[in-house]
Amino acid sequence: MNRNREDRRTSAADSDRYLIGRYHEVALKGRNRWRFVDELKRNVVAAFADHQLGGLRGAGPRLMVRLPASLSDEVAKERAARIFGLQNFSIGHRVPLEISAIERAALAAAQALIRTSCGSELTFRILARRAEKRFPLDSVAIQRTLGATIVRELGLKVNLGHPDLVVAIEILPEGAYVSGGKLAGAGGLPVGTTGQGAVLLSGGIDSPVAAYRMMRRGMRLNFIHFHSYPLVSSASRDKARDLAAALTSYEAHSTLMLVPFAEIQRSIVARAPRFLRVVLYRRFMLRIAGALGVAMGAQALVTGESLGQVASQTLENMTVIEQAASIPVIRPLIGMDKNEIIVEARRLGTFETSILPDEDCCSLFVPSHPATRARLEEVTAAEGMLEIAQMVDDAVARSEAVHNLFPAAATHAAQSDASSPALRRHELQ
Repeated sequence: MNRNREDRRTSAADSDRYLIGRYHEVALKGRNRWRFVDELKRNVVAAFADHQLGGLRGAGPRLMVRLPASLSDEVAKERAARIFGLQNFSIGHRVPLEISAIERAALAAAQALIRTSCGSELTFRILARRAEKRFPLDSVAIQRTLGATIVRELGLKVNLGHPDLVVAIEILPEGAYVSGGKLAGAGGLPVGTTGQGAVLLSGGIDSPVAAYRMMRRGMRLNFIHFHSYPLVSSASRDKARDLAAALTSYEAHSTLMLVPFAEIQRSIVARAPRFLRVVLYRRFMLRIAGALGVAMGAQALVTGESLGQVASQTLENMTVIEQAASIPVIRPLIGMDKNEIIVEARRLGTFETSILPDEDCCSLFVPSHPATRARLEEVTAAEGMLEIAQMVDDAVARSEAVHNLFPAAATHAAQSDASSPALRRHELQ
């Protein structure tokens, strides 16, 4: 009997546990804000697709998500931190609009923070926001009342400038939401609000960072990896799978296309001038990526190029290479140096995978002195010796599709939108 009563109390408490997400850039969208909020809601549902959320609703500059008992705070925090569009968030509990109930919840939140904090002489502050103006105490009075209670009961010291612990109180019409501080969100715009793209995912350090940056700007991405297997090992393919899976945790579902490139390289080596090989490789990549990207609904290609980093990334070469693309090419890292990109890759968590040894297609048949200032007329003359359309069609037809889901155990209805009929035809060939 006691166990049953305890289970009911736990269930009741969990039923009033909320993810409180706050947006910054989305809140600036004026009359179009509802579109961004709707997409953000869809992304939240997808991020927690392996759990049944209790409901989502907007409340001013906040998104309120009721969390089920099956979802731990730790998992909720990890998932929420990957959702673009949230500037910060909290895990809190809703209590009645009564100061005594709010005091009890604030004490519980402070005690939970103490258990997970290090050091002695901890300081704290209360951060209250009163959206429900009919509540008898204003924000300052709430902070003073709750602060005095925590000082008296827990012996903590107040620090309004740089506290160790923050207890947040939000007074809304339906209740008071009490949480232990705010955690940093991913920021940016919800994935899916600014269009779709296809990333040329090399397996190196740069392209995953470029992908992350464009997802943070609201672009939904699929991935395209060129490999020379079986002329070289499958290491680059394996790395591309791992990187695509890691990046998918920010957008719930994606498709990775693995494109065999060795035959195209052999044809270029046999028929084209040695010093133009790299430029020709890149032009064929953009042609193939454009065809695959359009089939997947992409409006642009995304690359990890940085100006002057390697021979193919001089201004002259990039200009010549880009003219082979059928859709726009976006280069989010164009003005970054290698050290800056490495810092971002480490923070993103892709660096250790990217530096694993492999043999990518760009290292195969590379001349010792590639062109750094290729001219369009000499490139097109070299391509005149090649069966461009047939080579592109063959590579597209032989491409393999790998579908990624996050969380892996879940299903997402939106995944069916990731493969257009054209892409599915390629997969069946």
